[in-house]
Amino acid sequence: MPPTLASLVAHPALKLAVRAGEGRLETPVRWAHASELADPVPYLDGGELLLVTALKLDAENGEEMRAYVRRLAGAGVVGLGFAVGVNYEDIPEALVSAAAEEGMPLLEVPRRTPFIAISKAVSAAIAAEQYQAVTAGFAAQRELTRAALGPEGPEALLARLAVHIGGWAALYDMSGAVVAAAPEWAARRAARLTTDVERLRERPAPASAVTGGTGEDDGGADRIELQSLGSGRRAQGVLAVGTGAPLGTAERYAVNSAVALLTLTAERSRTLAAAEQRLGSALLRMLLAGEPDHARTVAGTLYGALLDAPFRVLVAERAGPQTPDTAPAAGDGGPAPDPLGRLADTLEAAAARGGEHLLVVPDGDRLVVLAADGGAAVAACERLAEEHESAGRRSPRRRGGRSTAPVAAFAVGLSAPTGPIAAVSAYRQAEQALSVARRRGRVLVEHEEVAAGSVLPLLADDAVRAFADGILRPLREHDATGRGDLVSSLRAWLSRHGQWDAAAADLGVHRHTLRYRMRRVEEILGRSLDDPDARMELWLALKATSAE
Repeated sequence: MPPTLASLVAHPALKLAVRAGEGRLETPVRWAHASELADPVPYLDGGELLLVTALKLDAENGEEMRAYVRRLAGAGVVGLGFAVGVNYEDIPEALVSAAAEEGMPLLEVPRRTPFIAISKAVSAAIAAEQYQAVTAGFAAQRELTRAALGPEGPEALLARLAVHIGGWAALYDMSGAVVAAAPEWAARRAARLTTDVERLRERPAPASAVTGGTGEDDGGADRIELQSLGSGRRAQGVLAVGTGAPLGTAERYAVNSAVALLTLTAERSRTLAAAEQRLGSALLRMLLAGEPDHARTVAGTLYGALLDAPFRVLVAERAGPQTPDTAPAAGDGGPAPDPLGRLADTLEAAAARGGEHLLVVPDGDRLVVLAADGGAAVAACERLAEEHESAGRRSPRRRGGRSTAPVAAFAVGLSAPTGPIAAVSAYRQAEQALSVARRRGRVLVEHEEVAAGSVLPLLADDAVRAFADGILRPLREHDATGRGDLVSSLRAWLSRHGQWDAAAADLGVHRHTLRYRMRRVEEILGRSLDDPDARMELWLALKATSAE
């Protein structure tokens, strides 16, 4: 531990005596400094034991001594050493009283004790404390390294780190979720730092931040330090440590060692992940080429369990060009996070926590994923989509009915459960569901939802509307002259499946009038209403424009 005034008083060779401020002798001493200036404050840094002989001080002037001691206390001086037998045979009572009033420790330095001896004693104690801290730091580094290389890996490392810093430690994965914490009670506290962790993860590694607890019930007195892990543009994880006071030298060595070891683990995992991704890409190409047997051979033990059970195909893509209203904000001026990268991180973290196999293949502006049906990764994707859509529903509306909530940065299509033999069909299902999600402004659409729903919502596509407007325009131009009501007559006739009497009754006209109008429709469009294709296209055109 660093030297204190008490340790200097107890030093047998210095022979120091306490004359005031006995209650503050445990204060650490950062340095011992001699100065005879009447106002040495501009040359002090705080934490010093100031040594004086009162060569330029009127030490018997009570008012001057009170002002002098107040200035020293305000500058952070921790104690005053007065040499007796030089300019004064004893410490003047005015200085003793001033020090007592301010609570400033006042030490009597005998004539036979030179100031340099006190400075050397402080320096030696500081050097010994630093050596002890470095030695303890290296010991912690060796212990943390053994823990990291053991079978428990990061969990054991965090447990040892928590002991060395006298606090707690937690590790977050790429999605910002807590994957390990020590002691066990720290997991709940660490989970409340998600927002701080997400902000840090969006900054280029390495990065750090210091925060505090969020309340008395979760360690509000803690000083919490966050350190990003990784050496690339994107952090591979975050380490959090909580202590009751700022980290000392030994504790800092331990934390830095833990960051280095966890970064090496993360980088090694990233290298392995890149190799797995290349293997996964080859596996996906074989499945989509209709070669399930070859795909099973390539899958081996890495992806074999995924192909042995029903899985889902997920196809995601960015929602479109980012605008100032829709682009996600970048943290601390850094690049905006890739939405597909964040989605992949979330799915991989969920699968890892659930002990599932997951195949993630970036494909240009798309992301293709094979995930276990009913597993944690699919559930995480559904939760993420619901969070985005719920935020959109809760957001206030601008004039014109538009939401002020940020548009989701990606859209996802999810296939029905399938197996390797039907992977091609499942991929098409996911693409179809993704197409519907884009048209409807949805974050996630499942194939079952498309198959069980109506075809009519699909008519909202701009191309379908353009076709409908084009085919019906001649009839509307005719109606605009006031010479008939061909559009509503066509709608009534088609809705009654060509039954003249029923359609005429709906319109309130004679059936001969309706027959005449249908002949005019055929003449204007140049198409026969006896053609089922013509009737189908006209009905869809009417439905596509019915909401206008």
